[in-house]
Amino acid sequence: MAGTVWVLAEQWRGQLSDITFELLALGREVAGQLGVQLEAVLMAHGQAGAAAALGKADAVLYVDHPVLAEPVPETYADVLVQLAKERTPSVILVPLTNVSRGIGTLAAVSLNAPCINFCTDVTVLEGGIQARCVLYGGKMEATVAVKASPAILGLWAGARPAEKGRDGAQPRVEQVSVSLPDTQRVRLKQYVDPEAGDIDISEQDSLVAIGRGIQTQDNIEVATELADVLGGAVCGSRPVIDQGWLPLSRQVGKSGLTVKPRLYIAAGISGAPEHTEGMKDAALIVAVNTDPQAPIFNVAHYGVEADVMDVLPALTEAIRARKG
Repeated sequence: MAGTVWVLAEQWRGQLSDITFELLALGREVAGQLGVQLEAVLMAHGQAGAAAALGKADAVLYVDHPVLAEPVPETYADVLVQLAKERTPSVILVPLTNVSRGIGTLAAVSLNAPCINFCTDVTVLEGGIQARCVLYGGKMEATVAVKASPAILGLWAGARPAEKGRDGAQPRVEQVSVSLPDTQRVRLKQYVDPEAGDIDISEQDSLVAIGRGIQTQDNIEVATELADVLGGAVCGSRPVIDQGWLPLSRQVGKSGLTVKPRLYIAAGISGAPEHTEGMKDAALIVAVNTDPQAPIFNVAHYGVEADVMDVLPALTEAIRARKG
């Protein structure tokens, strides 16, 4: 495959997302195996400082325009198509997040290019691209060989550690121009922030996650006590959020947040793929469930086959006693 490897840099509210650096780390591996340059594509407005932070790339293609201040998939895809037609990259890695989802697919349609979403890894075999991806909410895994270019690949978070994609080097920044209207058909009206006083579970070192096994809303206090002694927070799977027992900002999973704490206690959570997609990269996972066949045990480092209402209070007291 000839042509460079591109990484679409995701910026949201003026900040580069961690997945940008995860993809830069992966992109550096792929570019090295193909023997080509790695370039980052940054679309923004007034964010030259962000372009300079993409030092893992050999070069940054920076598109600065007022309508690119907010990541609207339709507009970003239009820019990506214009650049790809002009510069013919061989591979384009696109973040598959709530911010960037749809950009790669829309661009692929316009370019008549192959697009593979839900990828967890990308490798080079005999000069060609192979993408490992998950299907049916994680129930199946497939390896897909891509013969045509540009290969547009949508990557889940967690493909590589973000720290591996951070580099203090100063990349060559090339400011490029594209044809864009002064207004867009789709416009961001406002951001709806979490309720005042709520915490960001993605920043917590310890999380106690609750599912249906907590039984009633009143029993959440048991999980809260454990989270307090651990210095962490309580979060939940989608059924708990849908019941209104916890706010949406506490939801872990594909339709919630991706978390990577040092400790994740899954209490009464069955472990559906939609949930495990958001927590499988935690450093230490402890699962508590009465069902020995619960899928959560497949991703847990330690498992306890018991009722959460028996285990959580006992664990809380043991930690308190240890702290003494």
